[in-house]
Amino acid sequence: MASKIKGIFHRKPHAPSAERQRIQKELFAFNKTVEHGFPHKPSALAYDPKLKLLAVGTQSGVIKIYGAPGVEFIGVHEGESAVWQLFFLPEQGRIISLLQDNSLHLWEVNIKDGNSVLEEVKSFSLEGRLKKISVCCLSADCKTLYMGTEGGNIYLLNVATFDMDELIIYQDVVMQKLRDSSSSFSVPDDYKVNPGPVEAIAQHPTDDEKLLIGYNRGLIVVWHPKELTAEQTFVSNQQLESLCWHRDGLRFTSAHNDGSYCVWNAQESSQPEKEPVIPYGSKNRPIIDGEEMNGPFPCKAINKLKYLTTKSDPFMIFSGGMPRASYGDRHCVTVMQGNKHVVLDFTSKVIDFFTMSDVDAEYEFDEPHTLVVLVEEEIVFIDLQSEGWPVFNLPYLSSLHASAITCQQHVSNVPSELWDKIVAAGEQQMANNTSQREWPMNGGKNLAELPTPHDLLMTGHEDGTVRFWDASTVSLKFLYKLSTAQAFVTEADHADAGVGETEGEWPPFRKVGNFDPFSDDPRLGIQRIVLCPVSGSLLVGGTAGQVVILNIGTEEVEKTVESFPIQIVGEQDKFVWKGHESLGVKEDALKFAPGFQPSMVVQAQPPASITALALQTSWGLAGLGTSHGFALFDTVQKKLVSAHCTLNPNDLSSTGQPMTRKRSMAKSLRASIRRLRKRRDHRAGSPKKERAEGGASGSGEGVQTTDIDADKPEGKEDSGAKSSPTREMAQVERKIEARSDDTKTSMVRCLYFANTFVNDSQVATPSLWCGTNAGSVIIYVISIPGADKRDTDAVEAMISKEIRLKHGAPVVSLVIVDSDTYPLPDPIDVQNERAKPPNMSGHSLIVCSEEQFKVFHLPSLKPFRKTKLTAHDGSKVRKVSYINFRSRSDDNYSENCISCLTNLGELAIYSIPALKKQLGFSALRKENVAGIQSLIFTSRGEGFYLLSPSELERFSLSARYFTEPMCMLELPEGMRPPPPEPEPEPAPQEPEAPVDGHPIAEEAPPAEEPAAVAEEAAPAEESAPPASDDAAPETRTETTTVVVQETDMDDPMMIQSGTTVKTVKTSSTTVVKTERTLISSSSSGDQKVVKTTEETVITSGGDHQTPEELHNEVDELLAKIPNISVNLEGDTEENPDITLDEVREYGKDEQAAGEVHSGDASAEVNHAADEQQA
Repeated sequence: MASKIKGIFHRKPHAPSAERQRIQKELFAFNKTVEHGFPHKPSALAYDPKLKLLAVGTQSGVIKIYGAPGVEFIGVHEGESAVWQLFFLPEQGRIISLLQDNSLHLWEVNIKDGNSVLEEVKSFSLEGRLKKISVCCLSADCKTLYMGTEGGNIYLLNVATFDMDELIIYQDVVMQKLRDSSSSFSVPDDYKVNPGPVEAIAQHPTDDEKLLIGYNRGLIVVWHPKELTAEQTFVSNQQLESLCWHRDGLRFTSAHNDGSYCVWNAQESSQPEKEPVIPYGSKNRPIIDGEEMNGPFPCKAINKLKYLTTKSDPFMIFSGGMPRASYGDRHCVTVMQGNKHVVLDFTSKVIDFFTMSDVDAEYEFDEPHTLVVLVEEEIVFIDLQSEGWPVFNLPYLSSLHASAITCQQHVSNVPSELWDKIVAAGEQQMANNTSQREWPMNGGKNLAELPTPHDLLMTGHEDGTVRFWDASTVSLKFLYKLSTAQAFVTEADHADAGVGETEGEWPPFRKVGNFDPFSDDPRLGIQRIVLCPVSGSLLVGGTAGQVVILNIGTEEVEKTVESFPIQIVGEQDKFVWKGHESLGVKEDALKFAPGFQPSMVVQAQPPASITALALQTSWGLAGLGTSHGFALFDTVQKKLVSAHCTLNPNDLSSTGQPMTRKRSMAKSLRASIRRLRKRRDHRAGSPKKERAEGGASGSGEGVQTTDIDADKPEGKEDSGAKSSPTREMAQVERKIEARSDDTKTSMVRCLYFANTFVNDSQVATPSLWCGTNAGSVIIYVISIPGADKRDTDAVEAMISKEIRLKHGAPVVSLVIVDSDTYPLPDPIDVQNERAKPPNMSGHSLIVCSEEQFKVFHLPSLKPFRKTKLTAHDGSKVRKVSYINFRSRSDDNYSENCISCLTNLGELAIYSIPALKKQLGFSALRKENVAGIQSLIFTSRGEGFYLLSPSELERFSLSARYFTEPMCMLELPEGMRPPPPEPEPEPAPQEPEAPVDGHPIAEEAPPAEEPAAVAEEAAPAEESAPPASDDAAPETRTETTTVVVQETDMDDPMMIQSGTTVKTVKTSSTTVVKTERTLISSSSSGDQKVVKTTEETVITSGGDHQTPEELHNEVDELLAKIPNISVNLEGDTEENPDITLDEVREYGKDEQAAGEVHSGDASAEVNHAADEQQA
């Protein structure tokens, strides 16, 4: 009986039916679709000038390739070794990556399922300290990769086979040639002995047979790899950093670690054409006419240099070279052309750069039109053809973390009217600072259709800005930036007073890029964003309690921003705030460009960070919450409606320190005694009935306070839950842990406007719902005047009810659903036909706390159903959203569900109102706290979270809606070398002739192959698994087939048997598999097939065997077959193979079913073996 009772309360959940599983597959599917933003910690850069593709490698082993907007490919190396260099094979859709672990990998863009994907196809590795690759150079024909090493040698990689070439340029050979050459008399002897590692390799632009090799100490050699001769040698006094050929091949330029560069004549040795130039070695502006520019200031190394010709003056572009003392901390790229001289000043370290050009290799000039600079935190495209060299507005690869991201908000289906205004404001904002040329990187083809609904992603930042992004596609294009700092008096205003720009600054710096890790004032940080897409109203909440109310505008305006302080904590409470001060609003009239323009600022007092925002534009109301309480503000009449302090009066402290909840000694002793009694009663087997704590009690005049879960034991629900037809299985509910009092119980977690039934089941009233960290829900009823009196009569709000959850978990989210399980739509969406009117019957409240979800009937607040999520492993709900999941195959079927994220990084979907868990996914690592904190859901089932400080991971929970790259890379015919041809297969053997009119038994199928079988096995073994890495290098497969036929006319039984002997030989092991097929048939026509398999392993001590030993082994193995004696003969002219042409008589064989008499037998055994290996 006890076990039966226990089974009732511990019933295992039933698995969903097959039909339900089918529906779930149509509704839900978890996929990580695309990564937005800038790759974290980039380390390498490459460019394909033919296909117009850009590649970025990272320190975590990721390769990302970009072309036209929407064309993106990603590849990830095994392990997390950093990508050091990347090399495109132009026009082949292939790229080679060099990793920090000295391995090389070949990647290809291939078509898979109608889409192009990046796949790794080959890899190669050099081992040894002296073989550590220091620099690489790809030949012009893309057939050879020259790899310079720390040991000074240069190895050649055959790109087609991805194997090492036999030709190696040994440093000793090069130095020996220099010692033997009479033209290298100017090379010091110590350079000839140890020139250092290979620092630079450059192939001659017009003669592919020549290589320019630069060694670390400053020795430069023009080398003929095939002739093994040194044509010219050059010696610099400074350590070499970079080499660059001029386009005509007559000169080259070298860059050095002292900040200098030299121009050399490739036809003449010894001295450079001109004296070394140190661009920033002099304090004064140099004269760029070839005169000496050396100065007293030591400079940093020039890491990379490019000399590019044009029809007018040539370009000189280099990174580094800044004076150490004055600007040693600057990250710069210098661009010089004639009298133009600009130092592009970045806020992070320069990784690499390249230039883009549309001319062919045969053209006379380089004619660069775009400079691309990759730095640690962003990538910048500079237009070299437009006046002033402006930057391009990036359609992708934007620096999301230009200032640290502090919050996000997503809005789906933005009306075209608002969208066009935002786009126009952004274009006007960037018109003076960005290039008007078309985006130059246009490789590949985007197959995705243009999105019809516009999706907007807003990111709040630490510097007080809100950035608007087009989230409709995979590109995440930047649209517009809103800065709230313009309306406030900040610390930067005082610091910048009296500071002006200096004329004629040298070097001529120019700030480039958007990344700015510094914030003018930490109080400007954005914490919450709410946008009404219909009215164009925007609420932005900040760190210092400021809420800026903005409206979209199309014209520039000049006005004064009004400020309205709101006191949340009353003066009678004697609360003292000792945090930061509030931001002051500028009193002067300010000019605001088209876009979102502030209309007023609501300042909460105390100026604590904004923790919750709500906006109801159709009512003209806004709600704001802080760690001290919440307030309701009238945006029409611009005044406070009501403020509610959530601090416990008993806990108010005049010190201004965080509130602490302290138990008295008596209370602590009482709690301890109760725990001891409960434990003792539990051991005695007489459980004590818990006392109900009351259903409703007065908590102030006219306020109904309900302690939820106090009136019934845990696990029980009301009868409504039991009779619900949607309840298919018992919920697996885990115990909720007791919560300790913390210091943030007064924090407001969510605010929610709803027109629903609060006090009366017949009349719906506007209301404001507030959820707090203390596990309470506070409900205010709002009285709004009619439209004709809205500007004059006051809005009234009165507290109506308060819910207190027994477990006291913070309330994360609130929503009210109608009888059709649809969340109540925004009234303004209903007015503009963006949503259907709600069903005004059967409303229910869903309270989502960190530990459980619970449904209440309205207006009675009677619990209807709940599900507990928290276990003792510490799982807590962090994010909640209410999503309508639509079937991917049936447009008319959808389900409303709760999607949530826990602190363990798990995503889960729960049905409404049954609160049944539909699916769960492990999405994030629990250590990724920033990603969990930043995650947001969209209304269609997608989501975003921070993959790194600069990247957003986009995912989807919906099987219908997901945004992923759909692109194609079309290659010209014949651009890729054909794959190596497979070895010819041996011709199949002809079938044996029948014996005495009886057919020959077919050869039994081969047994499962061992892992040591080589790829060169016979065709019958082609389906075997590939050989493992640990397999012996020498492996041979031999197959011997013995066919036996017997007929005994006196016996009513006829036996046909086929025997296959398969031998797999390695250098030390022989594996023999013997398969026999016995078919017995009676006079009645019944047949019985018996198959047997034997495996024999013979271990040999030697690595090689003579033919005699091999013959003896085969003979010995075949002799193990019962009652078969084999005679082995040598080769003959008719049959060059080794043959076994005699099979002696069978003995009588004992069978399981009885004795079988066999007569004479004849068989032929063909033994296939590799003559060279045998």
